[in-house]
Amino acid sequence: MKDLTLKSVTKLFSEKRNIIFIPHSSPDADALGSCLALYHFFNQENEVNIISPNEYTEILNFLPGSENILNYETDKEKCENIFNKGNVIFTLDFNSLSRARNLSSLISKSSATTIMIDHHENPNNYADITISNSRMSSTCEMVYDFICSIDKSKIDNKIATCIYTGIVADTGSFRFPSTTSKTLKVGSELINHGVNVTEIFEKLHNNFQFKRLKLLGSAINNFKKIEGLPVVYTSITENDQKVNDFKKGDSEGFVNFGLSVADILCSVLFIEKKDEGLIKISFRSKGDFKVNIFASKYFNGGGHEYASGGISKLSLQETEEKFIIDIKKYIKENYE
Repeated sequence: MKDLTLKSVTKLFSEKRNIIFIPHSSPDADALGSCLALYHFFNQENEVNIISPNEYTEILNFLPGSENILNYETDKEKCENIFNKGNVIFTLDFNSLSRARNLSSLISKSSATTIMIDHHENPNNYADITISNSRMSSTCEMVYDFICSIDKSKIDNKIATCIYTGIVADTGSFRFPSTTSKTLKVGSELINHGVNVTEIFEKLHNNFQFKRLKLLGSAINNFKKIEGLPVVYTSITENDQKVNDFKKGDSEGFVNFGLSVADILCSVLFIEKKDEGLIKISFRSKGDFKVNIFASKYFNGGGHEYASGGISKLSLQETEEKFIIDIKKYIKENYE
């Protein structure tokens, strides 16, 4: 953290504050891990609350303090009362207010000091204090640095577990290109605080219902390869979700199976959401193929170079047809 930013933060928390921590919509392990780590860090001297824009996968309920997370969709009145009293808002693991979905207007209208901590590219200029670094492995690694710059002695097992979980999830267990020697060092230091590495892995990856295995089978069966291109894509239809009792988070990691095929550089997953009137899209890539620019240009999305998201308001079939046309054009213009 820059000296000027550190001074601003130190001054801000020189007295008791009413702090709100906000992850992005449908928060993942990095977003919730960041929120919960800071929740535990600040909760002794401040009033603290975590408000999620919507529900998140129950798989993450093992995180210490997760029972204190409020869901705006199911508890609007309470959440809005908390906003009225808040004087510091942390937005974590997102850098555009649109990613907070139904909370975006509450954030923008609030008179509270807003602090962004995020590792995605091209941050919007909405926060009073912006801590952004797209070279970092995860927002949780940034939160670790943030905590260390203020008072490293406060890191305990709860904080360490939350941070480690987010780092592990966002780095694919320390195997993605964003993993650095520093990331590994941070992981090592967190383990010294008693983090149970095996338990976290089991909770993240081996804690699903049997129907998720059947859903995975459907997704794998639906994979298609675009002739002549190192690209595969698959879909999870509305019917696939109904038959397999789909719950938020069940499709996590499915898109990565496409990259396990030899010579494939890009894998895409389409999830049909008729209740929302759109198709949610996950892009993953490796090598020289960077999907964030493609997602931004053609599917109103973005994210990391090798892991991005997007949406389409066309039907599933129309979205797939558009994707094939767009990816062929994109590859021809940029890689041939």
